[in-house]
Amino acid sequence: MIKTKLIRAAIFLAGFGFVAGATLFALAWFTVDIPDPNAYVNSQATVIQYTNGQEIGRIGAQNRQILPLAKIPLRLRYAVMAAEDRQFYSERAFSITGLAHAVVSNLLTFGQGRGGSTITQQYAKTAFLTPERSVQRKIKELVISLKLENAMSKDQILENYLNTIYFGRGSYGVQTAAQQYFNRNANQLTVSQSAVIASILRSPGLYDPDYGDKAQKARNLARLQSRFQYVINGMVQEKWITAAEAKAAKFPTVAPRTSGGSLSGPKGYIIDAAQKELSKLGFTQEQLMVGGYVIKTTLEQTAQQSAVDAVNKLTPSPAPSNMHIGLVAIRPGTGEVVAMYGGKDYVVRQLNDATQSIALAGSTFKPFALVAALEQGIPLTSMWNGDTPQTFDDLGKPYIVDNYGGEGWGQINLLTATQHSVNTVFVPLGIKAGMDKVVDVARRAGIPESVAMMPTPSVVLGVASPHVIDVANAYATFAANGIYSKPYMIAQVIGPNKGVLYEGKASNQQVFNADVMADLTYALKGVVNGGTGSAALALGRPAAGKTGTSQSNASAWFSAYTPQLAASVALFRDSASESLNGIGGLTSVTGGTFPAKIWTAFMRGALKDQPIVEFPAPANIGGLDPIVMTSGGKQSMKKK
Repeated sequence: MIKTKLIRAAIFLAGFGFVAGATLFALAWFTVDIPDPNAYVNSQATVIQYTNGQEIGRIGAQNRQILPLAKIPLRLRYAVMAAEDRQFYSERAFSITGLAHAVVSNLLTFGQGRGGSTITQQYAKTAFLTPERSVQRKIKELVISLKLENAMSKDQILENYLNTIYFGRGSYGVQTAAQQYFNRNANQLTVSQSAVIASILRSPGLYDPDYGDKAQKARNLARLQSRFQYVINGMVQEKWITAAEAKAAKFPTVAPRTSGGSLSGPKGYIIDAAQKELSKLGFTQEQLMVGGYVIKTTLEQTAQQSAVDAVNKLTPSPAPSNMHIGLVAIRPGTGEVVAMYGGKDYVVRQLNDATQSIALAGSTFKPFALVAALEQGIPLTSMWNGDTPQTFDDLGKPYIVDNYGGEGWGQINLLTATQHSVNTVFVPLGIKAGMDKVVDVARRAGIPESVAMMPTPSVVLGVASPHVIDVANAYATFAANGIYSKPYMIAQVIGPNKGVLYEGKASNQQVFNADVMADLTYALKGVVNGGTGSAALALGRPAAGKTGTSQSNASAWFSAYTPQLAASVALFRDSASESLNGIGGLTSVTGGTFPAKIWTAFMRGALKDQPIVEFPAPANIGGLDPIVMTSGGKQSMKKK
């Protein structure tokens, strides 16, 4: 009896629901208009671009980048259809079966039931409606879907859908989703990566493998791997990929999660740095927010991706939360900033570790003493006492200097002292050359006046605290055979009428003799070829540089260059009193460890497909005969 009543009640509710739904549908058909889809999808702001015209991000907009369908690869389109709507091109705007399930579900749950949406319906809901679950909203969705289908082609609907759907991590559309999850543009995604992107859009909170606590991340990963396989199987079933391609499609590594928003992740530091430079050029924040500008930067997409990949892959683990990494690459002879890594997530920390944070320079400053010595004719063959410890005079006070690890070297030439970063040679070298001369060399190379340097013996060992970009630019001066270039990253500003409002250009000055630079580079090549920076040998092309490890291992640097590109990488913590030792399982973190490895991985990607270029031959300033430099500052010829 009770069962019969329940059946009658269900039939009555269904009948009533049908009549009510039909009435609401008829009313909605005549009252609901299609909003302008372009007003939502293609709203423009100030666009910031790489050198190749690809978009980095926008100022004053959602984290969204618009791609025409032709620039969204088929494998990604197929993956999304395999996940969400396999009959998209052959079906109507809505599925009758899905709609029936959705209507009954909502009636029985008073509007809190399931959906039943095609891609067209999802686009209508995403672009024009609120996410509420109700019969009224569902009817509006159907009306807009039908009208969209009459007004737009399937390709247009799919293009707009792929540019509006939310993928989690603050990203709207496939382009920003590709960047958030794989540090790639959409057209660079593999079949496997495309399948992951398509899988996640169903419910980012349930499928993002880096969302929530440890237990939730594990559950999300399991769900994602299962849905990943569902998408791959669907692509095979629809003959969008072959069985062989499906077998080769392994579950890929997903990038770590960053905060949401247009400034989230590493790119936020680039956008902020661009805004700061634009401000100095006279473009106000209000102007940039209005939109219509296209900002072309000096950043190269391949190099920038390589920088982020290198840091993501080689960041030491375990590591404290206050350990930071900065990386800057500059083109010698132009000053163009080619790549910049300012931190993991700008939304979390607004201090750019490439341009704003400071760290003790350590032995990255030793080349300044070497240049000062070469300018006064002191040759690389000159012999020095490398014993440890040694005591020197510092404004009337004793200054005790030790070598790293307490290693004594005896009598060695300047070339070997550079290769192995021998402190007890470089301090007297700076004294001999003149401490004021060492500071002057550093200033000419590119260390700005804002970085305090005192002409005392300790300046050679890097007690100053520069920014990473300062050191990178100084080494770019070395790579350019002594030509200093002011660093910049705004190459061009184009107005809303397509007119060029600003054109960046190199500001160069010859600050060092080319022969001095040739000998310096020859010495710094030894650091890579068997010295403290030997990790950079893996680059497979000529490189010259210097490791830097500060007192008590508070910071670790590797700054080096090829003829085409100079880059500096630094690891440091919030306070100079905190050591890096123990990070990543290493007893001692030096410039030759993580920084050199990150530098090498970055340069390998940044210089991929570029020709191998040799450095100039050494000029052999001061001759090839060894000269013994005594503690009293006198020189004597050493017999061969």
